[in-house]
Amino acid sequence: MGTSIAAEGPVPEPAAPRTGGLKSPSPRPRQPSLAQLRAFAAVAEHLHFRDAAAAISMSQPALSGAVAALEESLGIQLFERTTRKVLLSPAGERLAARARTVLDAVGTFMEEAEAARAPFTGVLRLGVIPTVAPYLLPAVLRLVHDSYPDLELQVHEEQTFSLLDGITSGRLDLLLLAVPAGAPGLVELPLFDEDFVLVTPRDHALAGRADLPRGVLRELDLLLLDEGHCLRDQALDVCREAGRASGGPVTTSAAGLSTLVQLVGGGLGVTLLPDTAVDVEATRSAGLATARFASPAPSRRIALAMRSGAARQGEFEELAEALRSALRGLPVRIVR
Repeated sequence: MGTSIAAEGPVPEPAAPRTGGLKSPSPRPRQPSLAQLRAFAAVAEHLHFRDAAAAISMSQPALSGAVAALEESLGIQLFERTTRKVLLSPAGERLAARARTVLDAVGTFMEEAEAARAPFTGVLRLGVIPTVAPYLLPAVLRLVHDSYPDLELQVHEEQTFSLLDGITSGRLDLLLLAVPAGAPGLVELPLFDEDFVLVTPRDHALAGRADLPRGVLRELDLLLLDEGHCLRDQALDVCREAGRASGGPVTTSAAGLSTLVQLVGGGLGVTLLPDTAVDVEATRSAGLATARFASPAPSRRIALAMRSGAARQGEFEELAEALRSALRGLPVRIVR
């Protein structure tokens, strides 16, 4: 047990710690509650305690207590009170705007949380490959507009390697592309298969044929997309399956399908188009014709792809099913 000793005469002040002449810092203010900030912001807006209490559905004593507790916890007088009016103190003027900013941010946070609880709301960042975007997006956008009006769809048209990087990094939420993508950590939701169609000049010997053997690809002057497009790789795979040597004549390439068909129309060679692109691209010039392969025709598969374990997996699966129905009018074979 400690012992107390009374000293005669004045008790000397305790020696101050050696801090280079600086005073000891004041205790840090306690963090305010949201209720205190709401009370403060309401009084700052109305400059009247009764009106402020009514505005935020709080009793006047509770509001007065919240403001007093806030002032005590901060160690700052926020208001100057007289019998006739309430005024903001200089410190209150500075902090009132900050309090409103905090309350607005909390409100936005809660709105976002509420939106996250509801399916098909908020932002959906969809990545699409260039050989799909112009031909499928009209159906996709119509579906979203009609069935999911609260969904904010953001479309990013990029090559496959960029899309895969985007979904891995979290920059994108969902992809619409040709599969298999060959990337780990992806779940693919197949939508449809579509055939490749040979596009030729109108006076070409194969123009209009409906029973082409794949072997015709071995020696044709084939025009392809530039490096980086998955359709280029798919077309080369088809050619290799047909027995075309890897060094076979691929004389010219282009950045997009529209350019490819113009080159075909100019007599520089032939190209392969996915069937969904034929009605758009092969009708650009009277100098173009098409030819179809005998069954089974070479084809590609288009799917939605998402991250494994995606928080919105249920939504994406429902969207995939809705897309299958919406795309039935296209020249495709729906798959699940």
